[in-house]
Amino acid sequence: MSQIYDFNAHTLSGEDRALADFKGQVMLIVNTASKCGFTPQYEGLEKLHDELGEKGLSVLGFPCNQFGKQEPGDAEEIANFCKLTYDVSFPMFAKIEVNGPNTAPLYEYLKSEAKGLMGSKSIKWNFTKFLVDREGNVVKRFGPQDTPEQLRSEIEALL
Repeated sequence: MSQIYDFNAHTLSGEDRALADFKGQVMLIVNTASKCGFTPQYEGLEKLHDELGEKGLSVLGFPCNQFGKQEPGDAEEIANFCKLTYDVSFPMFAKIEVNGPNTAPLYEYLKSEAKGLMGSKSIKWNFTKFLVDREGNVVKRFGPQDTPEQLRSEIEALL
């Protein structure tokens, strides 16, 4: 049986990164996009990272172009956008697919551990968030409309 620490992902710079590197931390895993109505959530995600990182929170961003083609850029363009527009300093990973036959294995796992509305596994849009506790358990899935600020108390309860 898989656990979250069994997965690896490529960073935007192309390095292979093990999720085991985040063992013992609370993780907030988010599929992101640069040209979405929810894109301003980068600001709230960065604020959570800045304010709660020292207490053990890791925000992990996974760009995805499957919803309205709202993440069309390559890794360099995504990195530049995140840095220049929102001064993102939390780990950003290479563009992935979160639904369909080419779904990243990490997202297959996340979707099976925390289903959406009415038991749906499918990710509905950009900025869907998964909260993972310090033991690696996927605690909850949040929809795109759930802002980082609204998640803060649930995150703090796990820290």
